[in-house]
Formats: sequence, C-alpha cells, structure tokens
Amino acid sequence: MALKLEQKQALVAELGAHLANAQAVVLAEYSGLTVADMTSLRAAARKSGVYLRVLKNTLARRAVANTPFAGLAEHMSGPLAYGISPDPVAVAKVLHEFAKANEKFVIKAGAMRNHVMSAKDVASLAQLPSREELLGKLLGTMQAPVVQFVRTLNEVPTRLVRVLAAVRDQKEKQAV
Repeated sequence: MALKLEQKQALVAELGAHLANAQAVVLAEYSGLTVADMTSLRAAARKSGVYLRVLKNTLARRAVANTPFAGLAEHMSGPLAYGISPDPVAVAKVLHEFAKANEKFVIKAGAMRNHVMSAKDVASLAQLPSREELLGKLLGTMQAPVVQFVRTLNEVPTRLVRVLAAVRDQKEKQAV
C-alpha cells in the first residue's frame, strides 16, 4: 500500500527527530526473516532503547541528507532495517547479537556522527561494554579512594578500643 505525501513527510520528520538525538545508526538486511524473528528483534531493540524501523530507502536517504549520517546513503540498497540509538554500543549490540543468532539477518553498515563504519566495525563496537557498565566501573574507580580513606579513619578508634579492652582484660586477670 503506497503512502500518501503527508504520511511520507511525517515519516521523514519522525526519522529526522530520532537522527537528531542519535549517536549511531546501523543498517541491516533482513530478507528471509520470519515475522516472529522480526518481532523478537523489535522487542529486544525496544528493551535497549533502540529505534528500529523498516523503511523505504528513498525516505531514509531524505532523512539522513544534511545530517552527520549522510555518508550512509551510499549503503542504502535492498530491504533494510534501520537501528538508531543515542547509545552507539546499544544499537550495535542488539543488532549484532541478533545477526549471530539469525544468519539471514546481515549487518550491512553503520555510522557514528560523521564516520561511516563497515559491518566489521559495527561488530567491534558491539564488543564494548555498555554505557551502564562503563558508568559503574567509573563510579567504582572514583569511589575506591574515598572508601579506603574512611576505612583508614575508622581504624584509629577501632585500635584504641582494642587496646583499652586488652588493658581491661589484663587488669581483671591481675585482680583475680
């Protein structure tokens, strides 16, 4: 069913809004996948905060024109699924993991702002830890000196209490 001009314009505007907040876009061929497979991919993408859409390439070319992802236009041929996310690792992980499980789903290309990536680059990006993992490691690294300082400060009164308890125990033994 053909889209009307207003629907096409709305679709390009919606895609443009997602691209404005995006840090990465990944293109993948989905020929031969079942509806159930695509549904599971969409669910995984939604869970990770990835905008996943199957679009006509002409509409996608219009949406990426004059954006940092304009270099992807040359890779837009054939039936493609577009994954867009503000977290570059999330979109790469979701699509790469799905591609490993489904041989009919092939990652074609990707892009980060002003940098087009090959399928191999997308796979490398998928191997990186997620944003949450990196933030956790950073917080742990920042918190370690403070925790050690608090332990050191806590050790002084603890030792004093132990010494006083030892003196008390020694005086009790002498008194008996």
